[in-house]
Amino acid sequence: MVDRNGWGRDRPAPTGAPHSPPASFVEQANVSDADVYAAFEDDWPDCWERAAALLSWDEAYDTVLEDDDAPFYRWFPGGKLNASYNCVDRHLESGRKTHAAIRWEGKQGERETYTYRDLYVAVNEFAAALRDLGVEADDVVTIYLPMIPELPIAMLACARIGAPHSVVFAGLSADALATRMNSADSEYLITCDGYYRRGDAFNQKSKADNACLALEHDVRTVVVDRLGDELPHVLGDDEWEYHALREAFAGETVAPVSRDAEDMLFLMYTSGTTGDPKGVVHTTGGYLAHVAWTSHAVLDVKPEDTYWCAADIGWITGHSYIVYGPLSLGTTTVMYEGTPDYPDRDRLWEIVDRNAVDIFYTAPTAIRAFMKWGPEYPERYDLSSLRLLGTVGEPISPRPWNWYREHIGGGECPIVDTWWQTETGAVTISTLPGVDDMKPGAAGPGLPGIDVQVVDETGKEVDPGEAGYLTIARPWPGMARTLYDGDERYRTEYWTRFSDPDADEWRYFSGDTACIDEDGYVTVLGRVDDVIDVSGRRLSTMEIESAITDVDGVVEAAVVGRSDGRTGTDIYAYVSTDGNRDATDGVRTAIVDNVETTIGPIATPTEIVFTPELPKTRSGKIMRRLLADIANDEELGDTSALRNPEIVGEIQTESGDR
Repeated sequence: MVDRNGWGRDRPAPTGAPHSPPASFVEQANVSDADVYAAFEDDWPDCWERAAALLSWDEAYDTVLEDDDAPFYRWFPGGKLNASYNCVDRHLESGRKTHAAIRWEGKQGERETYTYRDLYVAVNEFAAALRDLGVEADDVVTIYLPMIPELPIAMLACARIGAPHSVVFAGLSADALATRMNSADSEYLITCDGYYRRGDAFNQKSKADNACLALEHDVRTVVVDRLGDELPHVLGDDEWEYHALREAFAGETVAPVSRDAEDMLFLMYTSGTTGDPKGVVHTTGGYLAHVAWTSHAVLDVKPEDTYWCAADIGWITGHSYIVYGPLSLGTTTVMYEGTPDYPDRDRLWEIVDRNAVDIFYTAPTAIRAFMKWGPEYPERYDLSSLRLLGTVGEPISPRPWNWYREHIGGGECPIVDTWWQTETGAVTISTLPGVDDMKPGAAGPGLPGIDVQVVDETGKEVDPGEAGYLTIARPWPGMARTLYDGDERYRTEYWTRFSDPDADEWRYFSGDTACIDEDGYVTVLGRVDDVIDVSGRRLSTMEIESAITDVDGVVEAAVVGRSDGRTGTDIYAYVSTDGNRDATDGVRTAIVDNVETTIGPIATPTEIVFTPELPKTRSGKIMRRLLADIANDEELGDTSALRNPEIVGEIQTESGDR
């Protein structure tokens, strides 16, 4: 039966049995009072003062929220602060100068620890160097670095002098870098000579050089020597070596520039519906307050913790939950340069064991890979230090959720399944681990103060269990303020579809579909455009993929549509099984049976292609676009962002043999 929204769902999303957090966790949780939801609701928007109270302000704000120009909301207007001071200086002043701020694990086995004093010295010296190169407040500085300590140092140095940073993921192409620098009018670039990928050296500077040749303006470039003699490089005009600059300004300090709460902290480019990347603007006060609050309340971060978010700082997750969130709270944040399976598949668990990590935050894509490799890898290590687990980046279905809890969390750790976006800045949907029960497969309710609603085409809230559009009906502090290339695009892409400006009612549209149960728990179904139209019925790819991965032995699946000029669209499923299961007809039959039982015969895949891996970007996302190209016998698009490009040819061969 197809509901009125057309996603083929008129029943609650399948979730696992609820789990309550252990009493021992609740006793120590930063937030354990269930009345927090009512307190935020009764005192909204002033409730967000408790987030602002986690920061140090140079000047007090006039009011919490100014909404007279909605949807261009202003949070904590009149307040002044500096993000670098909040993440570094104040922890020295509180007596934590020798406490570890960053523990870095290099791809070749290197290890470095920066205390808060070390971080203070590095940030100040580099801030002085940037100023000497001509960087002034409000100049956008582009950072094109892999996961090395110089990346957060550069971010914090920019924040110190009031220069917004624009971090571009190191795996993106020269063209992508040039597009972003041109869009931001960025005249300053921080990059490196190269980096390691599975032990091999890759030339990053050549990509940066090619990007600069394509720019419409001159650029001053700072180059970090990451590879030394393994990849010699030559500095040209308007290029400086990072460590030489640090030495030239050794011991110098720079007073943190007091920034208005609404001044831009950073610019982050994300994909747009038109194909042009969107420059999402995040500001200093609201963003920093929101990431500090969610690090404290959702991730339960404490100053004495060793905390690890296994993301890349080139994406918003790394900004919020490797750098600004944990460092604002004065904890130890782990940075890892490598991949989960290099040099072996136990690499992450060795790091958790050796560093006695308390909190581990990763993506469902990675968890499904851990499942595929088998529990023998984490079983080699003592993971008992772990207190809380988290997931981020995409929905997680019950099977990997339960595997994660059992084999990584020892069957005890609470799991926070967080939903948020580049545009939201910080977590907006999740359980509070010290308050709420967990439902595997459902992210949870909107956080206190976050008004999440699932609506139909007309903007009316749907009944529990029905699919609809995921929206947020009130502003929140970490929200993007606008897009760098224009307010009108910001308004059109996010605030037009379900808003009524005449009634001064504004609703943020996330672009995701979801359903919500009787308890207010949200299950995210996927992007609005992640659907396949079969015989006039729009089927969620995430729903089909979940039905496939619920089959014993299946760890990952990606579903795409193949156009058929005669009958419409066929469903192609690309499936990866665990290491102990062959891609037999038995598995194929089980997949078909479960899809038909869970969704209906209309969702049954026309073709099931088994593959040892799915094509993934270096950030761990499945590249469904390439699979659609393969299914439709089309020319492959850009594969430069793939971390496993060799698998594409194997899938093409397997698909052609069927």
